[in-house]
Amino acid sequence: MPKPRILIVDDEPDVIELLEFNLRQAGYDVTSAEDGAAGLKKAREIAPDLIVLDLMLPEMDGTEVCKQLRREPTTARTPIVMLTAKAAEIDRVLGLELGADDYVTKPFSPRELVLRVRGLLRRGQPADEAEQVIHAGDLAVDVPRHQVTVKGKRIDLTATEFKLITTLAQRRGRVQSREQLLQDVWEYDSLIDTRTVDTHMRRLREKLGSAARYLDTVRGVGYRFLES
Repeated sequence: MPKPRILIVDDEPDVIELLEFNLRQAGYDVTSAEDGAAGLKKAREIAPDLIVLDLMLPEMDGTEVCKQLRREPTTARTPIVMLTAKAAEIDRVLGLELGADDYVTKPFSPRELVLRVRGLLRRGQPADEAEQVIHAGDLAVDVPRHQVTVKGKRIDLTATEFKLITTLAQRRGRVQSREQLLQDVWEYDSLIDTRTVDTHMRRLREKLGSAARYLDTVRGVGYRFLES
């Protein structure tokens, strides 16, 4: 079985060296690029299984790279971990709004980043056969096929967005707190930023269009998938 391929896009040689070493030790095939334009080119060439993308890059910044990756069919669902030296909430939210699945703030723990990568790659794996197809009106969540359709039309979701709607759909009718979703979808051991959940829910609703009515906000608590 081939090793999952990780693309690192960062302009700091020390960061690239640290990431390459730790990700290779964890069993991944690693490629790197030192600016945004080169990173975008490599992503198109090698179709990586996951991208670690710095926010502040020369030539083309990480936000523009992320936008372009999400527009292209070959990378639209590729998991993206955004790296940023900025700790401001607005920068984290911006990265998530543009389609990043997760973020890590520099300086970071290599072990934590490897765990985030591992968790994201697991989200993209096919579900076991015990799972099911969940219907709510014209919305269908096909868990074994890793596919969501509205009125028969496939909706292009990232791995995180798919796990989020699947988690809610499998617990339909039951309210899920933001904290619970952070633990079950993102697999965070500690609760870092519940805005992460809200940002992904907003993107998910935009993609679902009319079917977003099945995703209910319970004010002050969290979210639930409504019974059809």
